[in-house]
Amino acid sequence: MTEHSSPTPVLEALGVRRSFTEVRGELTVLRGVDLSVGSGDRVAIIGASGSGKTTLLQILGGLDQPTGGDVRVRGQSLFGLAEGERDQLRNRTLGFVYQFHHLLPEFTAIENVAMPLLIRRLSPIDARSQAAEVLGRVGLGERLDHKPSELSGGERQRAAVARALVTRPAVVLADEPTGNLDGATGERVFELMLELNRELATSLIVVTHDLRIARRMDRVMELIDGQLREVPGEQL
Repeated sequence: MTEHSSPTPVLEALGVRRSFTEVRGELTVLRGVDLSVGSGDRVAIIGASGSGKTTLLQILGGLDQPTGGDVRVRGQSLFGLAEGERDQLRNRTLGFVYQFHHLLPEFTAIENVAMPLLIRRLSPIDARSQAAEVLGRVGLGERLDHKPSELSGGERQRAAVARALVTRPAVVLADEPTGNLDGATGERVFELMLELNRELATSLIVVTHDLRIARRMDRVMELIDGQLREVPGEQL
């Protein structure tokens, strides 16, 4: 746990199960996953390809429904809410960073980053001001009016990090956030996420196959046979 961690979880998975119906029958991916994350915690989730890491992350973020169990954000059940209420809770408390930036190509960097604030119905002037501030912090202060096609891969991913953090979320969920970048650029993006984690006490849950990233987190959890187990540091 980091020095600014809180004993009260900001995000909890409680017995999360997820199955899919296929032609050959039912495929169970998650078999009762439990996870508790405090304020400012940094947690890596590792596991073999196809083990269900992305499925788990989507459920933690309320983007996919579990077959059983629950996810609580600041003590509130994600799946006990109506869809609109769940969307509001997600927008207030969670940020997302993916392997591919998912910036909207027709909008500039500042427009992409301001969008979560506009969804909150912040005024366009305030939304742009806050977006510009965060973009400045990630080193894109001179690239505000550039569209994604005019940015490098590293710049696009930094803009995606800024978009995830502009609402000052309690938790950032990141799925292979450096997996599409070269080593040096990926290192800079990851350092940026750690820096903002320290400054804002935003919890990080990062799915990664890169053990160099995993070793720099507070805890490493491995998804094996549909369940999470903590990996001691000496085993990494």
